[in-house]
Amino acid sequence: MYILGINAYHADASAAIIFNGKLIAAVEEERFTRIKHTAGFPSNAVRYCLQQAGIKIQDVSYVAIPRKRSAQLLRKLFWAVRTPGFAMRRVNVWQKFSSVDEELAIACGVTKADIKAEFHFVEHHVAHAASAFYCSPYLDSAILTLDGLGDFSSMIWGNGLGNKLNVAGRTLFPHSLGLYYSAICQYLGFNNYGDEYKVMGLAPYGKPKYIDTFRNIVHHNKELNYNLDLEYFTHHKSGADISWRAGKPLMPKLFSTALERDLGPPRLPNEPLKAHHYDIASSLQFRLEEIIIGIANELYERTGSNSLCYAGGVAFNCVVNGKILSQTPFENIYIQPAAGDAGLAIGGAAYLYHHSLGNKRSSFVMDHAYWGPEYSEDLIRESLVSSGLDYVEMNDDVLARSVAERISEGDIVGWYQGRSEWGPRALGNRSIVADPRRAEMKDILNSRIKHREDFRPFAPSILEEFTAEWFEQEYHSPFMQMTYQVKQNRVSDIPAPTHVDGSGRLQTVNASNNQKYYKLIKEFHEITGIPVVVNTSFNDNEPIVNTPDEAIASFMRTKMDTLAIGPYFVRRK
Repeated sequence: MYILGINAYHADASAAIIFNGKLIAAVEEERFTRIKHTAGFPSNAVRYCLQQAGIKIQDVSYVAIPRKRSAQLLRKLFWAVRTPGFAMRRVNVWQKFSSVDEELAIACGVTKADIKAEFHFVEHHVAHAASAFYCSPYLDSAILTLDGLGDFSSMIWGNGLGNKLNVAGRTLFPHSLGLYYSAICQYLGFNNYGDEYKVMGLAPYGKPKYIDTFRNIVHHNKELNYNLDLEYFTHHKSGADISWRAGKPLMPKLFSTALERDLGPPRLPNEPLKAHHYDIASSLQFRLEEIIIGIANELYERTGSNSLCYAGGVAFNCVVNGKILSQTPFENIYIQPAAGDAGLAIGGAAYLYHHSLGNKRSSFVMDHAYWGPEYSEDLIRESLVSSGLDYVEMNDDVLARSVAERISEGDIVGWYQGRSEWGPRALGNRSIVADPRRAEMKDILNSRIKHREDFRPFAPSILEEFTAEWFEQEYHSPFMQMTYQVKQNRVSDIPAPTHVDGSGRLQTVNASNNQKYYKLIKEFHEITGIPVVVNTSFNDNEPIVNTPDEAIASFMRTKMDTLAIGPYFVRRK
């Protein structure tokens, strides 16, 4: 039984395909369009998934769409009457979904009559929950989702047991931790869709001096719910309308003049950051942590499960994630690599297979992120020849040793191997890798390649077995979804990926999930005594590179020193 999951007409459009409950392929549309957070219909992603499965659309039994018109219908009607223009926007959205079968037929080069699959619509947050639970190793787990808004919910909680997922409670529009965070990001001058991770990186530079104000902005009384003081927001008046221009999400203004009254004038995007802004970011993050830790503690009491499966855009806040295990009774936590809206494609398909169709829980566990496209050595070689670059072909052992040596000598290396990562993080297949021992490496990477704000940290990839020796927590983080404190006696050894507060958003690497990347770090460890490398995504203000041509173009356009692409080694002259 093939089930195709499609996240369409929303940020991070994506597709995924499962066979008898097991994932075969998953990819975001942005990897093909080269526009970050691409919306619309994921035609390229659908075609890739079918190709990877070796089937045609006629072979698909079901199509799962993570959007459900009837979800929270009374709430939708209430706000449609209350908010001018809101109903029309809802109608426009559903007009798109009513023609999803036509879009799918066009994408696959067939007619609607050729598609035999049944279309099923799965509620947004249920799909989020399913994307975590059914990809996890846990048959009994607490469930939590948090994001901006989806099908008029911003949070659900409950539990998963075997092949069933039970929703026990939810938080409804207009209350939303995701929109709370986005609104303050806008106030701080970070207006692009997805800029929340930047403000998370800014927070450690300040102190939570405004926490009393932020406790008024979001109320939480240690229950499995929270409420925004809507005086500070505008989305309940505009309907949190997001527009899409050339596929790029554009957010409306979300904060009101009440925020300016209590915190002063908002920062303009090009205005220098001041201590005041750092303290607001710190207060924002501190309040988010208070609420999520409180919710997690209450969730544990309600469910009694030792494991937590967690999804939604807020689940990308790796600083909070790193504190859940240390500040709650949960012993295990699972957050899949595409925890945001891209992950809905997998969640919709998995929910349909297990819960709706009643199939026995599959043995599938997503323990790696490599579900995207891979390109042949012949194609890589053709791209290198066309580029005019000189290259040397090496076996895996020699390549790992040669690249490790170059990193130890200060080279910045583009590392392009195997299938691309699912989700927004580069996890050792589409990565730029550098020496963590060099305190200046962060500035070098920014000046020569990444051109990012100087307050944003880079990430450490560490051999899994060394986690407890280098970090204050040892729970594995293969998808770079946790931030831990670096042990004080190790900070001086890896200053490049250590943030201003002594933390690191780590990726733990083992040989079974990524042998090539593991081998590279192991070689670096043997040369330097350090089982860590700096890892950042292979891109420069664009989606992570997908094809060999894109990787080579990025290498040539920027000032990387070395490129390891497939079995081929290239060093800039």
